[in-house]
Amino acid sequence: MAATYGDITKVPTTGASEKTARQDKLTVKGVEASNKLAETDLKKMDQYKSIITKVGHAKQMDPAVIAAIISRESRAGAALVNGLGDKGNGFGLMQVDKRHHTPRGAWNSEEHIVQGTGILIKAITDIQKKFPSWPKEHQFKGGIAAYNFGVDNVRTYERMDIGTTGDDYSSDVVARAQWFKRHGY
Repeated sequence: MAATYGDITKVPTTGASEKTARQDKLTVKGVEASNKLAETDLKKMDQYKSIITKVGHAKQMDPAVIAAIISRESRAGAALVNGLGDKGNGFGLMQVDKRHHTPRGAWNSEEHIVQGTGILIKAITDIQKKFPSWPKEHQFKGGIAAYNFGVDNVRTYERMDIGTTGDDYSSDVVARAQWFKRHGY
């Protein structure tokens, strides 16, 4: 997989915050917690692996990153009720925000993953324009943070997760993506 947006394995990360780790009553935090959260989601994620891989290759997005966002956003669907999360505002595996986008496809469909991946790519390219001097991997991580809380809220590399869900969104997603990458995504 060409690293169009950067190499996820080279993105520095601190992993999940204590708050995020508590979802699964984990007593660890950081990369170790992100790894455990991803591992918990692997069995459910595997049912979407062929779609994730197909969309990743078509959109030139690392499938491990798509899987990590699905893991973080919906726990591979386990956290959804009738395909919805976030008090009914988030749609599907990738939790497309219905207040900002018109959801496409079924909540667990290829069309949905294409849409969510497109939203991620737009966030990354917007961060590339906003911070042209940042290294590619920093722009990649910034785009992941922007996927959660908008491009306008990414102001510095060092503090990009402050204000994201759990104050750890991009760090947790990056750590999960690195784990999924090591496990066949």
